Amino acid sequence: MKVYGIKACGSVKKATTFLDSHNISYEFIDLKKVQLTLEDINSWLQYIPLEKLLNRQGTTYKKFGLKDMNLDEDSIKEWLLKEQMLIKRPVVVMTDKVLVGFDENAYLLITGA
Repeated sequence: MKVYGIKACGSVKKATTFLDSHNISYEFIDLKKVQLTLEDINSWLQYIPLEKLLNRQGTTYKKFGLKDMNLDEDSIKEWLLKEQMLIKRPVVVMTDKVLVGFDENAYLLITGA
């Protein structure tokens, strides 16, 4: 299991605290230190819709005025790669599932904790 996020993010802290408290091992990938690839995003999109990855609530989305742009899927992917803070966090990647954000009930179901 891999958890993608940034350490200062509240949702990421909730997710890692949950996983730690349930003794579930994971690898943490800091989005401020590791550059994602298009292959990473495309592999996640096998399990979740692109819209779920794009954080429309964050300051980065507002800062770049993306709401006013008519972005197609390829453009959204380009933005996610260029400005990784646009990715809704955390992204938890398992062999056959991807979770975005923190929802304790979903974590309980998916992890079997």
